[in-house]
Amino acid sequence: MSEAVIVDAIRTPIGRAIKGTLRDIRADDLAAIPLRALVERNPEVDFSETVDVMMGCGFPDHEQGYNIARNATLLAGLDHHIPGVTVNRFCASSLQTIRMAFHAIKAGEGDQYIAAGVEATSRGAGMTLPAANPRLEGTNGTGYNVYIPMGLTAENVAERCKVSRESQDEWAALSQARAVAARESGHFDAEIVGVDIPETHDAGGDVIAAHTVTRDDGPRPGTTVEALSKLQPAFKPNGTVTAGNACPLNDGAAAVLIMSEEKARER
Repeated sequence: MSEAVIVDAIRTPIGRAIKGTLRDIRADDLAAIPLRALVERNPEVDFSETVDVMMGCGFPDHEQGYNIARNATLLAGLDHHIPGVTVNRFCASSLQTIRMAFHAIKAGEGDQYIAAGVEATSRGAGMTLPAANPRLEGTNGTGYNVYIPMGLTAENVAERCKVSRESQDEWAALSQARAVAARESGHFDAEIVGVDIPETHDAGGDVIAAHTVTRDDGPRPGTTVEALSKLQPAFKPNGTVTAGNACPLNDGAAAVLIMSEEKARER
């Protein structure tokens, strides 16, 4: 049985949704960027031998629909014979593609895959959502609501697992400090491919010159527990999840080249 190994991994910077640096980039164009970078970074690899491009997407609809895995593969300039499959497990969608690629290699189905993921939350803002099934929306005595936002899910987990507001704020401050330190030290540089932003205009009509985004938007220097403790609950009265200790909505894409150990050693 072949062992699966990660050969290379690369991602775009992570932009804040709606107001961040990647807010105007289509999801399929965004997803193509790390795919193209994988090819450029690995000239010794014959990417036409890729068995499948597996791409996770939390909301595979609208610009993220029509099998975005295949569309991004074409936009990236990969061999058009390479198929693509879009996978949905919401926040774990791209992680699921890693699992699928590893399993496929160990099962002997192939020896070279790309596992990837994309979400352009900004471009989906304001989309018309499908009508909810009344048997799945938590009303009329149903025992579950599949439509609640992740913020309320976090509230439910915090309540069930007895995670206090103080603990959440402490962890958020520590996480921010670590992210800032990693970004400033260049720790993320090797895994990030820059995204070129064409000239555009801000809300006031002023010109924003063309530039390249190379850094994550999220890390906030100077975040403290004291400042976080002053924020109001974001999802329900008397809740514990705030805009400061919750994960923000983001835009970004990533791709991972996975091979059997034997094939990787040949390269």
